Amino acid sequence: MSLPLEGLSAIVTGAGRGLGRAEALELARLGAAVVVNDYGRPGRDGSGEASAGPAEEVAAEIRAAGGKALAHTGDVADFSQARALVGLAITEFGKLDILVNNAGILRDRMVFSMAEEEWDSVIRVHLKGHFNTTRFAAAHWRERSKAAGGPVYGRIVNTSSEAFLAGSAGQPNYAAAKGGIIGLTTSTALALAKYGVTANAICPRARTRMTEDVFAGLDQPEDGLDPLAPEHVAPLVGYLAAPSAARVNGQLLVVHGGMVAIVERPRVAAKFDSKQEAFTYDELDALLTPHYAERPSGETFGAVEVLGLKRA
Repeated sequence: MSLPLEGLSAIVTGAGRGLGRAEALELARLGAAVVVNDYGRPGRDGSGEASAGPAEEVAAEIRAAGGKALAHTGDVADFSQARALVGLAITEFGKLDILVNNAGILRDRMVFSMAEEEWDSVIRVHLKGHFNTTRFAAAHWRERSKAAGGPVYGRIVNTSSEAFLAGSAGQPNYAAAKGGIIGLTTSTALALAKYGVTANAICPRARTRMTEDVFAGLDQPEDGLDPLAPEHVAPLVGYLAAPSAARVNGQLLVVHGGMVAIVERPRVAAKFDSKQEAFTYDELDALLTPHYAERPSGETFGAVEVLGLKRA
């Protein structure tokens, strides 16, 4: 029986643990040859010595199951190392077909207490890391398309978060990075569609090293699969990477515990027109103040009320 990703090659960043590991294993199970990327630092804040161990272990697990996998331990937030990562997949497997950007760190702090380095480091790993790999993968697909004289096969799956959708008081750096990833995804989707490439983003909710404190009060079930297991997320990544998702492009999907929600782009909730050439303060006060007075105090812009989701 043929597998949906048979003959395709993939990169998964941050794949040594948690979500990235589950995603790499799923892509391999579906037939893809996988480059498992992980910088290997033990701290979820990106601290500690880099290690080849996590990436090597996942690659070995894939090979032991009969799949094809290589380990890469570079830092995707470094422009030249991201280039080398994409180059490795092309050199070893002949081409790159799928890019799953998952690597990230946390440096949580309230906005009034956050240090410049805490902001910069999170933006660097999440947002710049997503851009770096996307940039070199996109160049590869564009060159292949020009050589072929038509569209080629390319899939990008980026990792955003409900922290962007719903807000996260103690994570201004993380929420901003995850929001930026949506902008990068939609821009990339438009730019690469003519080459046959799709770009989509997911907001996963899962119990991993990154979320251990968020879900600390939710016990794992004694029997059956944990509703917060990363294995609930990985199949969606496999689907978005597959030929059957060719018409899915520039989309944001929330996924966790047997649930997938497609998020609509923001819609206008209310519209006010000036009765004169330009608005005055008094006119805006008369229109907007009553409108917002009817909303619950502290309610913020976001998709929480639409999706019925609580922040993760």
